Amino acid sequence: MTSDFVNHTLKDQDSAHLAESRYIICMKWGDKYGPEYVNRLYNMVSRHLTLDFQMVCLTDDSTGINEAVQCYPIPEMDLPAGPERGWKKLTTFKPELYDLKGVALFLDIDIVIVDNIDSFFTYKAEFDDSVVIIRDWKKPWRMIGNSSVYRFNIGMGTYPDLLSNFERNFDTIRTQVRHEQAYLSNYLREHHHLEYWPKDWCVSFKYQCMAKPPFNFIKAPTLPNGAKIVIFHGEINPPDAIKGGGGKWYRRVLPSPWLQEHWQ
Repeated sequence: MTSDFVNHTLKDQDSAHLAESRYIICMKWGDKYGPEYVNRLYNMVSRHLTLDFQMVCLTDDSTGINEAVQCYPIPEMDLPAGPERGWKKLTTFKPELYDLKGVALFLDIDIVIVDNIDSFFTYKAEFDDSVVIIRDWKKPWRMIGNSSVYRFNIGMGTYPDLLSNFERNFDTIRTQVRHEQAYLSNYLREHHHLEYWPKDWCVSFKYQCMAKPPFNFIKAPTLPNGAKIVIFHGEINPPDAIKGGGGKWYRRVLPSPWLQEHWQ
């Protein structure tokens, strides 16, 4: 067996290994959410993902986070001072991120996983450079993705200019979009490919579990058929939903005890 053949074989094996590497990525910064949110997310993923995975948390404070979760500092961004509108999430698209290489599923730490999520990794995207994301529920015609759950190639150099373009043109971009998911969606549609999860997989607690006003005053939230992940956005978080209350007066939330068995 020649050395060239051996080297070629080893490279093929390395490529296959990278293709099979699966990461769950989350982020925690500031004091809005404690380490228990990361730990609950790890528990939920462990229960509902049968494929091998490594969970990674990008954070400014790893205190109290389960040792099974690899913690790294949130990469610095070259931005002027101003409101943080989720811009930090874009650092997951650094061409090289702590030597992580493979396929990553980003999950917000305040989601609730209610069913098996293997399909978020096995889902076949149309293009190799596609980012698969939730399609916005409120105004789907805008084609903006909700970045609570998105899958992408991590550390593979697939999106070499996504972050640097944002940093170079930040002053203009922040006048055009309100948050990172709008920039991400617009950039991917122009330079790569943006695809959306099947609409039943990721549901909004606010728009799909709760009844519309005024029926939410008499009807408790329910879990839609086919849902795998429940997304919380706005004022309501899982603890509020479980016990009831919170949010604007006209969005009164009746208790949702069915969430408790999943959010732990």
